[in-house]
Amino acid sequence: MNTKFDLATMGRDIVYVKPVPVTDLPKDMRVHAGGLETIFAVHNTQGEQLALVANKRLAFDLARENDMQPVTVH
Repeated sequence: MNTKFDLATMGRDIVYVKPVPVTDLPKDMRVHAGGLETIFAVHNTQGEQLALVANKRLAFDLARENDMQPVTVH
């Protein structure tokens, strides 16, 4: 199923979590990845990146600690 959905209609407290290959990061950020191949980005419903973290669990914990509801985006 390929149906477009406007995440902005879900509310401000929703954030989405997606994997990011470290090779896709700018060179100056790659050195801080600590040897990881994939990190996770947390974005708000407007697409603004809020954080980059080491793993999916940390991304979900971070969102919940800030009263946000995380969802996974592939």
